[in-house]
Amino acid sequence: MPVPNDRRYSQTHEWFKLDGNVVTVGITQFAADELTDITFVDLPKVGTVVEGGSHFGEVESVKATSELFCAVSGKVVAVNGRLADEPGLLNTDPFDAGWMLKIECPDPSPLNNLLDGPAYDKMVSEH
Repeated sequence: MPVPNDRRYSQTHEWFKLDGNVVTVGITQFAADELTDITFVDLPKVGTVVEGGSHFGEVESVKATSELFCAVSGKVVAVNGRLADEPGLLNTDPFDAGWMLKIECPDPSPLNNLLDGPAYDKMVSEH
C-alpha cells in the first residue's frame, strides 16, 4: 500500500507533514512493521526545542529500541498524549492517530531534501 503523498519521508522512516509553519511528525507503517509490537514511546515535552538532524525520542518494541530523528528545527507545540497509554497506535494507524509531535518550524526548507511518497515507496521496496 503506497504511503500518503501529502508529506515527506526520511531515510530513517519518519514522516513530516507541513501545515502552515507547523510540522507534524510520525513514523511510517514500514518502520512500525519492522519494529513489530510497539510497547513504549519516549517523546519530548511541549516547549522543548528540537534540532534538525538530531534525535528527539525513542520507540521501544518487543523486538528493539529505535531512536527517532527530526528533519527540521523548532519548538514542540503538541505531543500525542494517547501514545503514552496506547503505543500500539503506531502499529495500527501510524499516519493518522499515531502522529507523535507537532513542531513550530520557522524554516521548513529542510523538508525539501526528504523523499516524496513514491520515492519512499521505492526505497522500502528495495529493502
